[in-house]
Amino acid sequence: MDDEPERTKRWEGGYERTWEILKEDESGSLKATIDDILFKAKRKRLYEHHGQVRLGMLLEYFVEEYFDQNPISQIGLIVTKSKRAEKMTELSGNSKKHVTALKKAVDMNCSGEPSLYNSLNLAMQTLKHVPGHTSREVLIVFSSLTTCDPANIYDLIKCLKAVKIRVSIIGLSAEVRVCTVLARETGGTYHVILDESHYKELLMYHVSPPPASSSSECSLIRMGFPQHTIASLSDQDAKPSFSMAQLENNSEPGLTLGGYFCPQCRAKYCELPVECKICGLTLVSAPHLARSYHHLFPLDAFQEVPLAEYQGERYCQGCQGEMKDQSVFICKVCQNAFCVECDLFVHDSLHCCPGCIHKHPAPIPV
Repeated sequence: MDDEPERTKRWEGGYERTWEILKEDESGSLKATIDDILFKAKRKRLYEHHGQVRLGMLLEYFVEEYFDQNPISQIGLIVTKSKRAEKMTELSGNSKKHVTALKKAVDMNCSGEPSLYNSLNLAMQTLKHVPGHTSREVLIVFSSLTTCDPANIYDLIKCLKAVKIRVSIIGLSAEVRVCTVLARETGGTYHVILDESHYKELLMYHVSPPPASSSSECSLIRMGFPQHTIASLSDQDAKPSFSMAQLENNSEPGLTLGGYFCPQCRAKYCELPVECKICGLTLVSAPHLARSYHHLFPLDAFQEVPLAEYQGERYCQGCQGEMKDQSVFICKVCQNAFCVECDLFVHDSLHCCPGCIHKHPAPIPV
């Protein structure tokens, strides 16, 4: 007890001489000091706003990266504040809609206490109606240390587990016991961020789909593969028309001559992938399907060889730059060498070896 430093009592401490901040100028005016205080307050608000913008930008990046790697998947956004939960966007495969909603949410005032129960219940009411072959996931970005719930959240966790909804949480402050139980019981993950880069890393971890369980249903999915058609301006029979997306979003192009036409009901759309609003057919292109398929058969890891032991040309097959790193990465099939940046790009984004494609090009129809 004697080794503990003595704590200074509040009444024993020194005064905070706040009046010394105010300094008069030569004319006896306090205007210069007040202007300086107001300037610092504005800069402080700017820094705080910039922090919110950075968090929002990471979520926008996550949405764009998610649809880049999973083009035929869907996302919905839910926000909780003042003990309530409300949908920002419905389940949709349109990344622009979600990014626009996130940009508007920067100015939203999230006052009051959050409610995990209401948020999860709202998500469950949406996800429990999706087909059985889909992956039902909820990702929560949570900064609060409390949750205000109208009922027992542990009963809701049992319901989430029963309908096979996987809940993962990214904590922005500290670990919360109920989040630990929620992630463990539903088969999800729970991490608390260390800094901004760690937050981005955790978000990107959830871009790739989780392994499917053995109890997942298998079924055939009807899809349409419309080709983009453009009518000539000189064609007298060509008739401009609105796309289905333009009818609900005024920011889309107006009357156009071309587009993607649903092979089943001939409804027109400006971009893919999309679910037809008339007949419900999923419209995609072949590259979209291929990008969603690569998760099942990922590209094998390249063999890492020290640069001193590598006997081939010291130029990367991908970027054609000189390899100066400690190691080179060699494809086990085509034996082409790549630098570390191209190795990461091939496995994270391209998902196919450019050397193998160049060696065995696709046949060109005559």
